[in-house]
Formats: sequence, structure tokens, C-alpha cells
Amino acid sequence: MNGSAPERKLGTFLGVFTPSILTILGVVLFLRTGWVVGQVGLGAALAIVVVAHIITLATALSISAIATNMQVGAGGAYFMISRSLGLEIGGAGGIPLFLAQTFSVTLYAFGFAEGVRLFWPEAPLKWIAIAVIVLVSLAAAWGAESALKLQLPIMIAIGLALASLVIGSVLKRGQGVPLAQGIADGEGFWLVFAVFFPAVTGLMAGVSLSGDLKDPKRSIPRGTLAAVLTGLAVYLIVPVALAAAATPEALASNTMIWLDIAIVPVLVIPGLLGAILSSAVGSILGAPRTLEALIDDGVLSRTAQRTSKWSGRPYLLQALSTVVALAAVGLGGLNAVAPVLTMFFLTTYGVINLVAGLELLSGSPFYRPSIKVPWFISLIGGLGCVWVMFLINEAAAVIAVLVELWIYSTLRRKAIKASWGDVRYGALMSLARAVLLRLRHLPVAPQNWRPNILVFAGDIDRRVHLVRLAAWLNQDRGLLTVSKVIVGTRAQFADQIEVERRRMDERLSAEGIVAFSEVEIVSAVEEGVIAIAQANGIAGISSNTIMFGWSDKEDRLVTQLRIMREVSLIGKSTIICRVLPDSWKAQPRRIDVWWGGLQNNGDMMLLLAYLVSLNAEWRGAEICIRSIATSEMMQDHTERTLRRMLEENRITARIEITPWDPEANVQALIQEQSKDADLVFLGLREPEEGDETAYAQRLARLVGDLPTVVLVRNAGVFAGQLLAEGEDLSDLPD
Repeated sequence: MNGSAPERKLGTFLGVFTPSILTILGVVLFLRTGWVVGQVGLGAALAIVVVAHIITLATALSISAIATNMQVGAGGAYFMISRSLGLEIGGAGGIPLFLAQTFSVTLYAFGFAEGVRLFWPEAPLKWIAIAVIVLVSLAAAWGAESALKLQLPIMIAIGLALASLVIGSVLKRGQGVPLAQGIADGEGFWLVFAVFFPAVTGLMAGVSLSGDLKDPKRSIPRGTLAAVLTGLAVYLIVPVALAAAATPEALASNTMIWLDIAIVPVLVIPGLLGAILSSAVGSILGAPRTLEALIDDGVLSRTAQRTSKWSGRPYLLQALSTVVALAAVGLGGLNAVAPVLTMFFLTTYGVINLVAGLELLSGSPFYRPSIKVPWFISLIGGLGCVWVMFLINEAAAVIAVLVELWIYSTLRRKAIKASWGDVRYGALMSLARAVLLRLRHLPVAPQNWRPNILVFAGDIDRRVHLVRLAAWLNQDRGLLTVSKVIVGTRAQFADQIEVERRRMDERLSAEGIVAFSEVEIVSAVEEGVIAIAQANGIAGISSNTIMFGWSDKEDRLVTQLRIMREVSLIGKSTIICRVLPDSWKAQPRRIDVWWGGLQNNGDMMLLLAYLVSLNAEWRGAEICIRSIATSEMMQDHTERTLRRMLEENRITARIEITPWDPEANVQALIQEQSKDADLVFLGLREPEEGDETAYAQRLARLVGDLPTVVLVRNAGVFAGQLLAEGEDLSDLPD
């Protein structure tokens, strides 16, 4: 950021407690608490106060735990969320939080104008609101400390109003409502709860000034918890005072019942107007600081980072916040916008609780807060925020969530890089560990088989079509790992491993391929590949299939065949692909599966063909199962068995059985029948030791002019069992 950072000089009382408590003791306290008691009775009203404060207190404890575990910078809630859940989630909450803070200034300004009308009925609402916004903005521009000092007289005014109410209630007691009685046909408990809950959502006003605090780790927990507990005490006293001195009907119908009960009514007006004004000050102080943090992290444009020479503060951000608040005056229909803004605040509180709960559940050794909060308390607070969101206004809750999801997806596409780690890694690591430990004790059956493919792709830029084909064969049903093998010594190439792996990740991401990347250094290709294939995997989830690209060089194909024989001994299947993307025609495409031989390859080939057909680029492709029968009886048997197998496995495919002609050339027959296919599956057998070269030559002739070919050797523990009736049915003659 340009310019020097603002000096941190606010303490707990002025920097956290004062803005938080004055936002909590706002409009609802003066204008809606009596209505709440009148609608549902004193007992239910106190229950509403307690339930609302349980959620708020859980959130305050979560804030305290997070604040004592990190050095909280500017940005308050946004800073905490972004450093724990990443910039995308932080930005998805931070941008709406900024808008909610600025629009809140407008709402409080209109509330102040409504209060003025109590003694000036013809007061122009919009002009008064504009004047209030300008005045609080000027106070904020003068400096946070100066603006907050203006709130001290307001706090005194609120205290005098409360004292006047309580004394008046004692003197006028006897007219109050019974403990559990409201007006006849009053509103329901949860509707009244929804009206009251915004009263307790001001707990984070002080957190927004985190960048101005001398000691955030100390001030945020103390100030926030003190404000919440003080607010709880006030909201427990006021309903009792109101209920003791007024009838349910008067409480429900007269929003200014305080004036009738207070011993000195004139003291209520300064308290009411001051509470509204202080809430506006807290919001206009927090909004530009949230915006400043969003810009510093690169979530928003850095063009607004100019600072004023006379104050060293980001004056442009203060001005922008003021302009947004003034523009909101012209909207007129803020009653429709207000519920959505409340949702933005509640989602922020909910995510703060989620952060605290996940940090503890993830078991991170670096999460060591001074204030320890059990994870279930934080999660209860988070769930409570979500519950209240839909309780208050279902439509507004849905709109708020959709807006934040849109911002999140936009920031994901921007691929903003953060210079810090976050709780997501730890949380997912803990989840992965729990899942792996659970998987370890589950039985493995053919129905559980997934194609976990290890692709030896070499240069990914030249073999990207091979990797994409592997992704199609995998179809997000298993794990896909792309390995690059470097022949040499670690002393030569160790420093290239991470650089090359990142380059592979970038290319895979650019191609939209979901895969893990690995770079391995080996002294010799054959022994190295076998060792990599044997070691690949973690905690029982290992690659069960290795995959090579086709090579026109005979010696490389021979090496692949030798590797295939070795990995077969440890139950790993092998796929060799000759990829010709130019041969893929437009839809509908055709996939040929040559079923035959005694090698138990058929079921794996058909299953892989089916998985390919599920991909978007191959959707609607026709699968054709082809085979050669040595007799008419075998032809009928093969067709019946294949048809029954397809029905049992719910796979749609065409069956074509060709009678065996001793005079025919099998290779020529396969090439003739599959020349118009887009993808051809053929089975592999393991050549005897020393016979690899001859078999490689035969494969080269077999592949010939065919389109893309996938050669499959099923050596897994479930060879021949992956599909019902999956055994091979006839032998393909040479």
C-alpha cells in the first residue's frame, strides 16, 4: 500500500467496546423491545433475548479464539476469514460485508431522520439522511480516535435514558403484563425473534477497527465479550422494566412507549438519536478499512490505493464509502435491501464460527489460541446464524448466498495467489486421514473397483492427448496421476523437480484435466518405472493401472512389454495407447471393443469403454462389441452370453460376432471392421521372456492403420470379475 500504515493507538475501551456496545444498544432497544414484550409476553421475550445471545456469545467466543491465535491486521472479519479459509472465501464475504457496512450508514441515517420527526413532523427525511451521512463521514475522515471520542457523550446519553426508564418503571409498576402473556392474536414466537435478532448483530463493529488497535490479541477478545455480556444484561433488564409499567396493548402499539414510562422523558430522545448516530459512525469507520484490506490483498483493484498527504489515511476509500452510502439514499426502497444486508452480516458471523470450529477440528499444531473454545460451541454458533438467516427472510437469505457464491466463483477464476496458508489444508487433511483409516477396514470387491491410473506421459506438452484420454478412461471414478520420469542423478536434477511439477500442474489446469502430477528421477527407465509403479499411492489407495503412450520405436515398446510383465506380478494392469485425435469424427462416435482371448481382458475393456462414453465429448457414442467365433454353435453361445452380460450390467452396446475363417488374416479382419471406429480396445497378453520383440512386431502390425487404439492387459486381482458374466468367451486366433 502507498504511504505509511496508520499508527495503531486505540485501546480496548475506545477501539472495541465502545463501537460494539453502541451498535448493539441501537434502534431495536428503543423502538422494538416493548413491541416484542407486548406480542409474546415477558417470559417469551426473555427467552428470545437468551436464545439470540447464545448465538452471539458463541460468535464472540469464536472471534476471541481466532484473534488470540493470529496477529490480526486491518480488515477485521475479512482479515480473519481470508487468513483461515483463503482469499476466495474471504473475498466472497468481504465484498458484501463492505456493501453492508456502507448501506448500514444509510439505514441508520434514515433512522435518525425518523427520530427527528418525533418533534419535527414535517422533517425532510432524505435531506436529513444525507446530512447525517456527510457529518459522520467527516468525523471518520478526521480519524478513528476522534470519531470514537464523539461516541462517549452518546454512551452517557444512552445510560441516562436507561436510568430514566428503570426509575420510571419502578414508580409506575403494577400496570405490567403477567409473566407469559402478550396481546391476543399476537405474532408468533419465531417471527418476533426474527424482528429482535438484528439488535445483537453489532458485536463486530469493534473488530472492524482491528488495524487501528494497539494490541488486537488483547483488545478484541476483551472488548467484544464485554460488549456482548453488557448488551445481554441491558436486554434482560429493559423487558422487565417495560413489562412492569405498561399493558401488553400499549407495548405492542406504541413504539415510543419509553416516553410514557421514563421518569424524565426528555432524556430518551438524546439516547435514541445518539444510539442511531453511533451505529452510523461505527459502520462508516469499518467500511473503508474492509475495502482497504480487500485492495491490499489484490481482491479488488489497486487503483484506489492513493493516500492523502495530510493524514496518511486512504482518503479515496473513505470518499468511496461515503459516495456508496449517499447513492443508497436515492434507492428509496431500502426496506427491501435491508434484509439482504442483514444476511451478509449473518453469513460473516457464521463463517467466523466455522473458521474457529474447523481450526480446532483440523488438529493444526499451529492453532494455539489463548482463549480455547470447544469446537461444538463454534459450530452451534455457525448453524445458529444460518438458521436465523432463513428464519428472518428466506428469500433474502437465498439471494445473499447466491451473490456470495457468484463472487466466490469469480475470484476463483481470477486465481488470486495468497502468501499464506489457511485452515482448508488442515481440515481436508484431517478429513482425508479419517477417510483413509475408514477405508482400511472396508472389504474390497469387484464392485468397488475404480480405475486408479498412473500415466507415464513424458513431455506433457507433446502427450497432452494421452493424458486427456487417461482422464476419459478414468471419468472421475478413480485417481489419475501423471508422472514424468527424468533419467539421471538426484545431484543433477533435484532442483528441477518442484519447478517441473508446478509447470505440469499449470498445464493440466489449463487443459481442464483433474490429476495429480509427479516428477521422479531414476537411474534407468525400466527399473525406475517399475519402482515408481510399485510405490505409487498412499494408505492402501494405490494405482491399479499403469499407462504408456505408443511408441513407433520398437525398443521402447519392448521395454513397455517387459515392464507390463513385471507389474502384472504385483497385480497392476497395463494400458498402452496409440492416440490419433485427428481420427475422432463428430458425433455420433463409435467405440469398438474386441472381445476374445483367454487373458481375462474383456471386462476391463468394456468397463473402460463405458466410462469413456460418459464423458461430455463422447456422450452418445455407440459401443460395439466385436468377437470372432470358431463355430456356429460358439457364435450363438457368445452372442447370448454377451447379451445377458450387457443386460445385467445395464450397458447399451451392439454385438457383432464374425465366424472364424481359417484362410483369413485376423489382423486384416480387425483393421477392416474397425477402420471407421473412433476408438478401438484390444487385449494384450504377457509375452514369454525373450519373446517381447516378436510380440512387439505383431502388435505394430495389428495396430497398423487403425484409429486411436487402447491396448489393455488386465492383471488386477479382479481380472474377469469386474462385470457379471465377465469371463472371456472365445479365443482370438493369431
